[in-house]
Amino acid sequence: MPKLTDTIVFITGASSGIGRSCAHAFAEAGAKLILAARRKKRLEKLAAELKEKFNTKIFFDELDVRDNRAVAKFYNNLPIEWRQIDILVNNAGLSRGLNKLYEGKFEDWEEMIDTNVKGLLYVSRAVLPGMVERKKGTVINIGSMAGHEVYPGGNVYCATKHAVDALTKGMRMDLVDTPIRICTVDPGLVETEFSEVRFHGDKERAKKIYQNITPLTPDDIADAVLFAATRPPHVQIAELIIMPTAQASSTVVHRA
Repeated sequence: MPKLTDTIVFITGASSGIGRSCAHAFAEAGAKLILAARRKKRLEKLAAELKEKFNTKIFFDELDVRDNRAVAKFYNNLPIEWRQIDILVNNAGLSRGLNKLYEGKFEDWEEMIDTNVKGLLYVSRAVLPGMVERKKGTVINIGSMAGHEVYPGGNVYCATKHAVDALTKGMRMDLVDTPIRICTVDPGLVETEFSEVRFHGDKERAKKIYQNITPLTPDDIADAVLFAATRPPHVQIAELIIMPTAQASSTVVHRA
């Protein structure tokens, strides 16, 4: 287990799924955590768990990354000693619907674009200047296989994750003359609340996505994020695609 004592890690979308698992992984490694999500009560519970188990120092608050002013306020309200962020995990993201584009809902499109693309931009814009000034930092964007290929019904979600891929590459180019590392971890099928959110709370439909397959867990992805964050300074994990063994692409899955 790498030791990250006195390292400050900022995780968005930390209240569940991959974000929650990342919080546990970094807490176990000894890091200080800034946790943000829309569901504050879940953050309170998570913070209590981590403090009890690992004695983790934590700053947390409610944040909707879709709101640029809220992101700026969240960052500016951080105590001075918490602003020296060493690792940013841009995890907040979601999918809504699996409709053909001509049957899509505008509100679903806007929520995905505002969260997956604009949210990542707003948080990165707030945090990166400090990293540049200190000449130190690692940004890990949680992308998706959907950022590398398109599947039926995934039109807008896939477009947002292609945007994450493009923005990650653009950040890496913009920061190539600095010691800052820009990474992306791109999962395939991970069993979280993702499908339940996609299907607007339809749990039965969500369960079918993971039937007869052993999917990835959020902890599997957190392991990869921690790995990327703890390489020697000259090593940059630019892109890491992770799939279950029974998955070959977004549309090729072996169900036993």
